[in-house]
Amino acid sequence: MKQPIPQHSAPSPLRIGLFAIGLDAYWTQFPGLKDRLEGHLAKIAKKLARKGVKLVNAGLVDNQESARRAGSTLRCADVDIIFLYPSTYALSSTVLTVVRRARVPVIILNLACEAAIDYASFNKIHDRTRMTGEWLAYCSACPVPEIANVFNRAGVHFHEITGVIDNDPACWEQVDGWIDAARVASGMANNRLGLMGHYYGGMLDIYTDLTLQCATFGTHIEMIEIEELAKLRQDAGAGDVAKRVTEFYKVFDVQSGCPRAALTESARTSLALDRLVEKHALGSIAYFQKGTGVPACETAISSIILGASLLTGRGIPVAGEYEVKNAQAMKIMDLFGVGGAFTEYYAMDFNDDVVLMGHDGPGHVKIAQGKTKVRPLGVYHGKVGHGVSVEMAVRHGPVTLLSVIETFEGKLALLCAEAESVPGPILEIGNTNSRYRFPCGAREFVNRWNSHGPAHHWAIGVGHIAEKIEKLGLLLGLKAIRVC
Repeated sequence: MKQPIPQHSAPSPLRIGLFAIGLDAYWTQFPGLKDRLEGHLAKIAKKLARKGVKLVNAGLVDNQESARRAGSTLRCADVDIIFLYPSTYALSSTVLTVVRRARVPVIILNLACEAAIDYASFNKIHDRTRMTGEWLAYCSACPVPEIANVFNRAGVHFHEITGVIDNDPACWEQVDGWIDAARVASGMANNRLGLMGHYYGGMLDIYTDLTLQCATFGTHIEMIEIEELAKLRQDAGAGDVAKRVTEFYKVFDVQSGCPRAALTESARTSLALDRLVEKHALGSIAYFQKGTGVPACETAISSIILGASLLTGRGIPVAGEYEVKNAQAMKIMDLFGVGGAFTEYYAMDFNDDVVLMGHDGPGHVKIAQGKTKVRPLGVYHGKVGHGVSVEMAVRHGPVTLLSVIETFEGKLALLCAEAESVPGPILEIGNTNSRYRFPCGAREFVNRWNSHGPAHHWAIGVGHIAEKIEKLGLLLGLKAIRVC
């Protein structure tokens, strides 16, 4: 029975769970303490709220009954991550009751209500009961070791941020990083990766276990026939094709010598790619096809670069050579909002201490230095066909490299490095091409990077986000290796 074709829907918001803990025995002993602590929780909730986030605030948990309610609330809300605020001393048994039901990573917000106690004012309080109540309002750090002990023994996946609720930018940068990492983990779990064609024969490094990819990231993999793309090309109307050619001239810097016929074929394939993405609700694509012997398929593949570049710029990264692992890396970088250009080593410049990197095929128009050029190519090296291709450098400034690697033990890991994209001469060969300088030097970077056995492709995004990638690794249970 033919399955219905999935339709696109708006991205689901990241669902963040939040709750605080306290001890109900304190409330009658110290009037006003509970209200004060709930005020701290309200401040935290306000700071966590942001666009694209659905915050589920389960309130202040202070006994087993409220713990069960909070656990049920967070579980029913299907939260992606939980922030736990220990407002004062509380029993670890209540915490465990909440998080066991939700079964998602927990971030302990070990946050003080002030940077320090006003000792002089505190010691002027002559009522010992009031003094104790005041002390308990500052006692948020007290239960954290107990919670950590129980979480470790119970196998609860947790991390901790220590700081102050207000006026502590470093603390809230960490919170932002965890939220960004959780958003990426959620985005990967909801992504649909389309695989079209087959591996480039002999590239053993890029072969991967698709079941492992699904189990690790939660990604759905959709198998797509190249014939479907070829058929969709036939359905593209002449008017729409002409409009897409016009769009090419707006988006790209189309160089002289690009045949109108090649641009027209590229426009037809671009429209077909858009339809393919729409039909299968794809969030990323990996492809390769020799295409020999079937002219319609060969034409589709040889004219795919401009359309794939547009898709990549729209947040639907397209990886050539059927590089599944790099399609995943590109999607991760895209979800972090930093791009994710497909790249590999080209050469080393020992005079300038830089590594030249790039690749043939699709580029990332949103992170290019200037306008992406389109050049005619009489041959696609190592591949069939000819036509037009893109040439660009990644925007000058800080960049991060990411490779999804497979280890000897059969596990996935995240390999990353931070660098600078720097100006200088590049090879004007109709491919993407950039110069990268590394803090450890080109020689040492290459040695360190290669020592971890990555595939020969990886993704590059703008900005330094290695810390966020490390957080993503922790959320997914993946080793994150940072070489510089």
